[in-house]
Amino acid sequence: MTKSSYPDILQKYPDALAAVVCAMLIILGWLCLSFNWIGVALFIFSAAYVIGGYESTKEGLTTLFQEKELDVDLLMIVAALGAAILGLWQQDYYLIVDGGMLILIFAISGALESIAMERTERNIRSLMATVPNTARILQGNESVEIAIADLRVGDLVLVKPGELIPVDGVILEGWTNVNQASITGESVPVDKQVGDEVYAGTLNGNGALQVKVDRPIENSLIQRVIQLVEKAQTETPPSQQFVERFERSYARIIVLVGLLLAFLPPILLNWDWETTIYRALIFLVVASPCALMAAIMPTLLSGIARGARAGILFKNGSQIEKIGKIKAIAFDKTGTLTEGKLEVVEVIPIDGEESDRVLKLAAAIESHSEHPIGIAITQAAGQKNLQWQNASQVQAKTGLGIVGEVAGETVKVGKTAFISQELPDLNPKLQQINKRLEKEGKTVVWVVEAEKVIGLIAVADTIRPEAAASIQKLKKLGIEEIVLLTGDNQVTANSVAETLGIETVYAELLPEDKLTVIQQLQRKYKNVAMVGDGINDAPALAMATVGIAMGGAGNDVALETADLILMSDRLEKISQAISLGSRANRIIKQNITFALSFIFLLLIANFTGNINMPLGVIGHEGSTVLVTLSGLRLLL
Repeated sequence: MTKSSYPDILQKYPDALAAVVCAMLIILGWLCLSFNWIGVALFIFSAAYVIGGYESTKEGLTTLFQEKELDVDLLMIVAALGAAILGLWQQDYYLIVDGGMLILIFAISGALESIAMERTERNIRSLMATVPNTARILQGNESVEIAIADLRVGDLVLVKPGELIPVDGVILEGWTNVNQASITGESVPVDKQVGDEVYAGTLNGNGALQVKVDRPIENSLIQRVIQLVEKAQTETPPSQQFVERFERSYARIIVLVGLLLAFLPPILLNWDWETTIYRALIFLVVASPCALMAAIMPTLLSGIARGARAGILFKNGSQIEKIGKIKAIAFDKTGTLTEGKLEVVEVIPIDGEESDRVLKLAAAIESHSEHPIGIAITQAAGQKNLQWQNASQVQAKTGLGIVGEVAGETVKVGKTAFISQELPDLNPKLQQINKRLEKEGKTVVWVVEAEKVIGLIAVADTIRPEAAASIQKLKKLGIEEIVLLTGDNQVTANSVAETLGIETVYAELLPEDKLTVIQQLQRKYKNVAMVGDGINDAPALAMATVGIAMGGAGNDVALETADLILMSDRLEKISQAISLGSRANRIIKQNITFALSFIFLLLIANFTGNINMPLGVIGHEGSTVLVTLSGLRLLL
C-alpha cells in the first residue's frame, strides 16, 4: 500500500478516521498529563471520548430507546465513562487514559470490521464483470452510441470482438465464443451463433455480433444475480438470529452482575470502593459478547462471496449452513443428470447398407418435423455434413412416426408399432437389437425405404460427462443416500441409475409424487437436498431443506424457485457447495468456541486481579477482530 492511499482509506472509512483522530488525541492527552497540564489534558480527553465513542453511543442509544434493548456498544461506553468518573473521583487521571483506550480500541475494532466486511462486498461486486455504460445500436446502415439506460426492448446492438456484451439478448447475426465467467464461474468460452442468448457483462470473443435486446435493462440476468446476492447479505440466518436474541438477554445479565459486583463486595466483604468499581468496569468490558456476535455473519457472507465467484449462487446465508449438513440428495434425471436433449447415439444399417445413407434418408424426412427425435436426427446428419434431398408429401403420424417421399420412393421413420403395422415380418435380428437398445434406455426408430427396412436409429438423452464422477464424490463427502427421481419409464431410469452408481430409483413420477419422496427422505434424514431444473421440479425444490437448481445462464424459474443455483449447470459444483457449507459450519463452531473460551479466560483474569482495563480491552477487542478475520478465511 502506498502512502498516497492512506488518505483515500480514511476518506472511504469515516470510522477509521475517527479512530485515528481519537488515537492522536489520547496520545496528546497522555503527554499533557505527563507535564501535569491537567485542565488541557481533560479537555483533550473529552474530545477523544466524543470523537471515538460517537458511533457506539449513537448505536447503543438507538437500540435502547427504539428497541428497548441493551447492546454491547452501550456497555462499552458505560465502562469507559465509569473509568473516567472513577479517575476524576480519585484524581487518578490515568484511569481516564484507560477509559480512552477502551473507546479507542473499540473504535479501531469497528473500523477493522468495516474494512473486513467491505472486502467481502468488494469480492461480491468483483464477481460480476463491469457492464459498459454505453452500447452501439444500429440505425439503418449506421451505428450510434447511446447510454445503456436508454436502450429499449427490440433495439439492435452491435458488439465488436473483444468487447463486453452490454445487454441480455438474442444473436441475430454473427458467430463467436463468449466468456461467461462473470455469470457462471466457468472460464472456458462458450460457442454462440444465430438464435443463441447472450448476457450482459460477458466477454465477446473473436466475432462481431448483432444482438437484439429481449428484456428491459433492469431485468438483465446480471442485475438479478446482483440483487439476489445483495438480498442474501441482508437476510439474517437462524443461527445469527439466535445469537442476537442471546446477546440481548446476555447484556441484561451482564449489567445486573456488573452492578452487583460494584456494590455488594464493599458492603458484604468490606472491600474498598475504588478497586471494586474498577473491577466491575473491567467485568463489563471482558464479559461483553462482541466476539460471539462476530462468529457467524462474516463467515456466511464470505461463503456467499466465495460461492458466487465459482458460479454457486446462494439465496441467503442460512442455505450455506444447511447444505453443509445434508445427508441425502434427490436428483431429477432429465436436464439434471442428463443433458436434457436427445442425440443420435447409434445408427445400425442392415447388411449392404451404409449408416450415413440411413441417417441421410431419415434426415430428409425428419427435417420437416419439430419433434425432438426429428430434431436430433437432423442435427446428427448436419454434424456429419451429410447432404440430403428435399422430401415431399411429408405427413406426421402423431405418436408413431413420419412419412414422405424422397427421390420418388416412400420413406418412413417411426417406432416399432408403426412400422410393424405395414411390415409384419420384421427382421428378427433387428428386433433383438431394438430390444437391447430399449433396455439400455434408448429410443429406437426404424427407417424404411420402398417398403424395405434399411436400418435402425437409436436416440437418447445423453448423461452429463461429469455425472458419474460427481455422484461418487458426493458419496465420499458422506452423503448417505442418493436418489434418482424421474417421470420417465422404469427401464430408462434404471439404465441411467446403473450407469451412475445410484441405488435408489423412483420412476414414472408426477411433480406431486416427487414431493412425496422428498417428504419421506426428510422424515428419515431430516436434511435433504433436491437437484432439479427449476421448472417441473419446483414443488420438490421448495419442499427440500436445500433446493438446488441447474439454473444455467438465465433460467428464470430456477432463479425464483431454488435456494441454491448452479449458474454453470455443472454437477461437480454440488460437491463444492457442500464442502463450502461444511467448512463454513466448522469455522463458525471454531469461532464460537474461541469467543466463549476467551471471555471465560478474561473473566478469570479479572477476578484474580491479573488484568487492568487496557489489557481487558485489548483482549476483548482483539478476540473480536480475530474471529472476524477467521470468518474471512472462506474467501481464500
